[in-house]
Amino acid sequence: MDLRQLQALIAIADHGSFSSAAAALRTVQSNVSSHIARLERELGAQLVDRQSGRLTEEGNAVVARARRVSAELEAAVSDVAALRHEISGTARIGMIGTTARWLAPLLLDRMAAKHPKVRLLIGDGTSATLEPLLAAGSLDAAVVNLPQSNPDLVERPLFDEDLLLVVPRGHPLAGRDRVDIEDLDGLQLLLPVPGTNFRKEIDDACRAAGVTLAPRAELDGVRLIASLTLRGYAPAILPATGATDGLGFPRIRVVGLPPRTVGLVVRRRNLPSAAARAMLDVLEEVVSTNLDPARGLHPPSRERESV
Repeated sequence: MDLRQLQALIAIADHGSFSSAAAALRTVQSNVSSHIARLERELGAQLVDRQSGRLTEEGNAVVARARRVSAELEAAVSDVAALRHEISGTARIGMIGTTARWLAPLLLDRMAAKHPKVRLLIGDGTSATLEPLLAAGSLDAAVVNLPQSNPDLVERPLFDEDLLLVVPRGHPLAGRDRVDIEDLDGLQLLLPVPGTNFRKEIDDACRAAGVTLAPRAELDGVRLIASLTLRGYAPAILPATGATDGLGFPRIRVVGLPPRTVGLVVRRRNLPSAAARAMLDVLEEVVSTNLDPARGLHPPSRERESV
């Protein structure tokens, strides 16, 4: 078994066919086929279904390990470079979409200034999709809603953000800077779909206050909700990072609606590369220096309680 065989398997998993894998690896299809055939012989199992191009159950098990091997080799190169005071390599991070909109530009700018040889790969998704990718080794870290429940991951709060009521211009509440949670009773809203963490946070707070929500529509995706609110369909409750000033609608504080905590998660059994460690240091730096309570972004509640 050698690295080229594992790289070929990863490429098929990522690109869906032998030909696409060959193109991604900048080689010919016969080389990819040869690597996979030798790997299958060594392991005594079929790893790729030749008709569909999909990995078999055995192939999925091997590719999960292969990704970790590949990441460890990249980390070794990065660590050696760091000993020569040249932090380089690739750092991979996932972020929930609303936070990425605010945080990714800050991280990119600061990393370019401080560690220009580090290549950043930033993906967005939901907490539910990012956490398995992190646990499997496809990411070095993820920024997600807390708490999370995977025992293989370690979490650290980054910031708390207010949940704000945003309303279309011309709405009767548009002139208010704050409302009570009871004012949401019966108000038609664009809401996240049931079953998501964000919807649960809203429902739990409203239930405790005896408030009944009246969904105008239930939508999968905070950015879609924000877009439809901007176009005048109905008010919505959005996290502060998803209700940025540039969207152009009034942001109203809801007294009685608790903030949510966004944090950093990494694998419990993990030795991050020098590039990943540099990224994590810069990430915490840019978060701490760009929090703004006036915009609904606060230090984590634990830190606020200790002040």
